[in-house]
Amino acid sequence: MLDRLGLRLRILLFFAALALGALAALGLGGWLAVARSDQPELTEALLLAGLLAGFAILFLITGIWYLFDAHVARAIDRLASAIRTRAHSDVATDISAEREQARYLGDLAPAAAEITQSLAQTRSALAESVARETSRLSSEKARLEKLLADVPVAVLLCTADYQLAFYNGQAVSILEAGGAPGLDRNLLDYLREGPVRHAHERLAQLNDPEAATDLICATTGSGRLLSGRMRVLRRTDNTRRPGFVLTLRDVTADMATHAAREGLLAEVFDRVRRPAANLQTVIGVISEDTEMAQTPELTGALLSEVQALTAAITELGQRYDEGRADWRPQGEIRSRDLMDGVSAQYDALGLELATEGPELMLTGDGFELALLLRWLGERLGAEGLAQSFTLRLAEEDGPGAILDLCWQGKALSVGTFDDWLTLPLDPDTPELTPRAVLNGHATEAWTETLEDGGQAVRLPIPKARRATRRPAPIQRDVVYDFDLLSKERNAGVLESRLEDLTYVVFDTETTGLTPSTDEIVQIAAVRIVNGRRVRREVFDTLVDPQRPIPQSSTEVHGITADMVKGAPTITQAGKAFHDFARGAVLVAHNAPFDMEFLRRHEKSIGVRFDHPVLDTVLLSAVVYGQLEQHSLDALTARLGITIPEEARHTAIGDTVATADAFLKLLPMLHARGLTRFGDVLGEVRRHGRLLRDLNSGA
Repeated sequence: MLDRLGLRLRILLFFAALALGALAALGLGGWLAVARSDQPELTEALLLAGLLAGFAILFLITGIWYLFDAHVARAIDRLASAIRTRAHSDVATDISAEREQARYLGDLAPAAAEITQSLAQTRSALAESVARETSRLSSEKARLEKLLADVPVAVLLCTADYQLAFYNGQAVSILEAGGAPGLDRNLLDYLREGPVRHAHERLAQLNDPEAATDLICATTGSGRLLSGRMRVLRRTDNTRRPGFVLTLRDVTADMATHAAREGLLAEVFDRVRRPAANLQTVIGVISEDTEMAQTPELTGALLSEVQALTAAITELGQRYDEGRADWRPQGEIRSRDLMDGVSAQYDALGLELATEGPELMLTGDGFELALLLRWLGERLGAEGLAQSFTLRLAEEDGPGAILDLCWQGKALSVGTFDDWLTLPLDPDTPELTPRAVLNGHATEAWTETLEDGGQAVRLPIPKARRATRRPAPIQRDVVYDFDLLSKERNAGVLESRLEDLTYVVFDTETTGLTPSTDEIVQIAAVRIVNGRRVRREVFDTLVDPQRPIPQSSTEVHGITADMVKGAPTITQAGKAFHDFARGAVLVAHNAPFDMEFLRRHEKSIGVRFDHPVLDTVLLSAVVYGQLEQHSLDALTARLGITIPEEARHTAIGDTVATADAFLKLLPMLHARGLTRFGDVLGEVRRHGRLLRDLNSGA
């Protein structure tokens, strides 16, 4: 029983027992003296003397206890907390403040200082040694991450319970319609359950790590159609079902293009069939009755059907030409890059090429266009028509541009050029002809004599636009934690180990300090999975409070009314934050303040913030005691965390600081024997007079 009490309480009980014992001894001695004395007049004097002596003993013992508590017990507590902080967290600062307070403890404080200094030096040396030994692995890991990040399909690695343990940048773009994906989140929140579950169960029953299956599935949010391939992982033990790797590709656009092509073909048959049948009937009548063929009505009907058939074929042909580029998706290439590539090839052939024109973004296959222009220059040179060329690019009035390969000299006849279009561009690829390249780009090419007397082969590019500043690169970092593959999930929240839970650490900035009347102007959050902060999974948004922001509040967090114009309302931002925090334990510094703002809007948001909640103020009190300061500044300073001045009192800055502090508090809680969420909850509730607990339903 006594070993569960704090040191200061045990010392207080010791001095209380000492005082009671002294008073009892004094009372017993006085009673014996009165009982054995034959002088009754001494009783009053002895009683007065006993009272005075009792008060003196109480005063003396209380004074000694106070001095002992202030200079010994508190000093030992602070020294122990400082040692524990440096033992379980990456804090390298010395303990000079604690050493000064513990100056009455003899050699204990200097010895503790030497221990912590030695620990810091050992930890530093170990870190340097590990860094040297793992530098090669880190380099290979970075290359592997970069390689996986640039894979053109979405790659996801999931546990047997469909929890995400790995995803790349392509997966973010495919799945974000259902909310940005995150580690330890359920894949079935983003993809419709049936096809994925059936494919996994089918592969799991085969018990063959080489087996794979193709599937078609759809996203839960936008209904985008995805083509996937699933392969199960090798079993690492006999107790768990295997996880799986799933690759996905968005085929929504492909299906739409295929449907458009099929629709056009169906329309071709429908619109051509009737005029063709009518023409067949008219021709049959003419062949059977030559006299009737001379009647104006039959001649008019024949002409009408021929005109209808011609118009239909012409219109359908135009629509086919317009859609050819869509049926074969093309990328965008910079005209400067294309011209530089062609110029280099002409140099290799011994031909001269000058380039002119604006910098445009051309839609097409850069390799095929460069090969076509190279082949054309080589043919013109071999025929002796020219050795010096100019490649000129010009914008057209519409969305396209035109490429002219110009030279001075003899003209290239139309018939010869048409014959050239059927020749292979390269003997190794006989199927790739100039005509095939032109068809693939939904365009034509022809020869023409220019106004200055020069000759040119003109090649229109149907789609082109002005080159603009290159946009910021898309973040394609991979996110993973392979330890999740072996993580057990059978326990409830109260029975779960602290390191097995997923946390969302968050903070809000508001128009004021009254949750019942003020409003949120910013929400930020980060996710902690498997004991580490996932740096790519961040929630940060301004919120339109739909009311003025007082200048006094702006001076604290720097958010003005102009900054929140057009920002999401609390209904929109609250729903997005609730999705981000789905299935996680919420963590905040002074959590009741932030939670009251959110819970006041639950009805308008349409959700309930019924997550388990931890407060770093209360956790700090558990670790360091209630007499210490527990503000965010005090806690981070104690743990060696630096908050940049520009990030202080911003939602994301305070959130990151709180998350880092929480991660450093976890091993200290573990050292105190608080290893499960229920253990921490029970200890936190003992500090209810400091702040109220928000887990009433737990």
